[in-house]
Amino acid sequence: MMPWLLVAVGLAILLLAGDALVRGAVNLSLRVGVPALIVSLTIVAFGTSAPELLISVNAVLTGKPGLALGNVVGSNTANILLVLGIPAILAVMHTSGCRCGKSYLQMLAASVLFIALAFRGIFDWIAGLILLAALALILGVALRDALSHRRDAALAAADSPDEVEGADPDMPWWKIVVFLIVGLIGLPLGADLLVDNASILAARYGVRDAAIGLTLVALGTSLPELATTVMAALRKQADVALGNVIGSNMFNLLAIIGITALVGDVPVNAEFLTFDLWVMLAASLILIPFVFMRCDIGRVTGIGLTCGYVAYVMFVLA
Repeated sequence: MMPWLLVAVGLAILLLAGDALVRGAVNLSLRVGVPALIVSLTIVAFGTSAPELLISVNAVLTGKPGLALGNVVGSNTANILLVLGIPAILAVMHTSGCRCGKSYLQMLAASVLFIALAFRGIFDWIAGLILLAALALILGVALRDALSHRRDAALAAADSPDEVEGADPDMPWWKIVVFLIVGLIGLPLGADLLVDNASILAARYGVRDAAIGLTLVALGTSLPELATTVMAALRKQADVALGNVIGSNMFNLLAIIGITALVGDVPVNAEFLTFDLWVMLAASLILIPFVFMRCDIGRVTGIGLTCGYVAYVMFVLA
C-alpha cells in the first residue's frame, strides 16, 4: 500500500510545484520587462510541462528509460482520448468554431518526426537536437505570426499580462521568490518519489516500466490538462480546450524527449514501434473532423473517446 501512497504524494508534489514554478517564473519575467506574449509562448509552456520533464530525466538517470518514453507517449494518447473525452461528456465542446488548423498540422508533423526518429532504435543526443530544433522552428513561426498580427484587437487583448496563466501584477517580490523556491525544490523531490515507487509497483505486479509510464504516470501528469479542459468546456471555450491539448502534445514530443535525450540515451522497445506509437498517431488523427470539418465534440463522441482510452489501458496492462 505504501508505494501507491508515495506515488500519489509524489504526483501531488509535482503538480503543486509545477504550478508554483509557473507562477513564480511568469511574474518574475513580467516584473523584469519580458513581454507577456513571450512569456506565454515559452515560460508558461515550459513550466506546465516541468513535471513530465523531471520525471523523464529522473527515469533516465536512474536507469528506467522505458518510464520516460512511456510517460510522453502515454500522456499524448491520454490528452486526446481522455482529456477531450471526459469534458465532452459533461458539456458539448463546440470545436466547429476553432481556428487551430496550423497548430494541429504542426502537432502531426511533430508526431511523424518523433516516430521516424524512434525507428532508429534510440533517442540519443542527435535525436534530441533534431527534436529541439523542430521546437525552436515552431516557436519561431508562432512568435512571428503573433507579432505580425499584434495590432489585431483580439490578439492585443490576449497579450495582456492579466490573460497569462499565473500572472498577478500586484504580486510582491517575496512571494515570487517563495514560488520559485517551492517549484525548484518540489519538482525533483516529487519526481524522485513518483519514479522510484512507480518502478516498485511495476516490479511487484510484473509489469514493465514502460507500461507503468504509459498508464499510471501518463495519466497522473495529464491531470493538469484534464482540469484545464474540463473548465474550458464548461465555460464554452472549446478553442482553449483544443489548443491546450495540441500545444501540450507538441511540447511533450519535442521538448521533453528532446531534453531528456541530451541527458542520457532513451532506448525504444519493440512494443513502442509495433503498437504504442501508432495508437498515439491514430489518436491524433481522430481530431481531423473537429479541426477541419467544423464538427463539434458531442457526448457520444466523448463517450467513445473515453472508452477507447480505457480499452487501451486495459490492453497495455494485460
